[in-house]
Amino acid sequence: MKKEYDYLIVGSGLFGSVFAHEATKRGKKCLVIDKRNHLGGNVYCENVEGINVHKYGAHIFHTNDETIWNYVNQFAKFNHYVNSPTALSKGKLYNLPFNMNTFYQLWGTKTPQEAHDKINKQIEEYGTNNPKNLEEQALSLVGKDIYEALIKEYTEKQWGRKTTELPAFIIKRLPVRFTFNNNYFNDKYQGIPVGGYNKIINGLLENIECKTNIDYFQNREHYDSIAHKTVFTGKIDEFFNFEHGMLEYRSLRFENEILDTDNFQGNAVVNYNDAEVPYTRIIEHKHFEFGNQKKTVITREYPENWTPEKEAYYPINDEKNQQIFNIYQKMAEKINNTIFGGRLAEYKYYDMHQIIGSALMHVKKEFKE
Repeated sequence: MKKEYDYLIVGSGLFGSVFAHEATKRGKKCLVIDKRNHLGGNVYCENVEGINVHKYGAHIFHTNDETIWNYVNQFAKFNHYVNSPTALSKGKLYNLPFNMNTFYQLWGTKTPQEAHDKINKQIEEYGTNNPKNLEEQALSLVGKDIYEALIKEYTEKQWGRKTTELPAFIIKRLPVRFTFNNNYFNDKYQGIPVGGYNKIINGLLENIECKTNIDYFQNREHYDSIAHKTVFTGKIDEFFNFEHGMLEYRSLRFENEILDTDNFQGNAVVNYNDAEVPYTRIIEHKHFEFGNQKKTVITREYPENWTPEKEAYYPINDEKNQQIFNIYQKMAEKINNTIFGGRLAEYKYYDMHQIIGSALMHVKKEFKE
């Protein structure tokens, strides 16, 4: 039976937008729907005082994959922003990731050998060969001082649980550099799209029919009937009516403030490690694009327990949740007319370049290329 669309894409984040773009290039007719009042998912930017505000938290594009880098550069020029966050702990600022600047700030060490010796001595004293929780894992990787100043309280705020109650696998490794290099990512390509991420989304979805403020689940039967196939990027457990239980997430709350100053903190990202500070970081958005506006916009980021009416940001990939997801994944594999993709549908933490890569892989599979 002839239907109105070849593909219904539920969700206009990077996965849905890339798939819609590629399918349209191949002559397919797509409809993109999104329950929010804007397109772009979590990469959406809102212009405030001439500043591109990352509405759903800091998004810094970074990749080693030249193909992915060239792909996004079709839609926007990227600046040379390098992510170099700082962390405030007990009244003192530290550079991140852990590097020679951090070690000097902690101990006054000036050479790589001095720093090595300090860390190795603490690992020997406080570490264990078989870490059973995140605290033991961190102590075994970097020792007591780095753990207590820069990991413990921040991580407990982020996850809402004590580090002794968190699984060790959350930090399989910790980046430790014995150079004076504050570049958070090791990736060859890094930057922010000039003019914000909306440029990329608008480029991907150009000439594609899109509808916002549409909740797929409120009129599911209708939307399923108008397209031959569905690309679903929402929560996989919701797709299956929570038949085998509800998957868990961590959520975030953002508080924005416009300040009558041209420079609040001198950096795009400053982490607040201390437990008594309720937010994990402050983002000053203008620094992502080297702005010189007379005002500035800051965002305080508060981690929260997730409930169904909140946004789901981070999957909690512990054993219990993973077992539930595995059941849903097997159910999904049996449905021929639906493609599942993205952070929520795959119950997996993805960086932006990984989501784009996943979408392109699904395109190749779908069109047998």
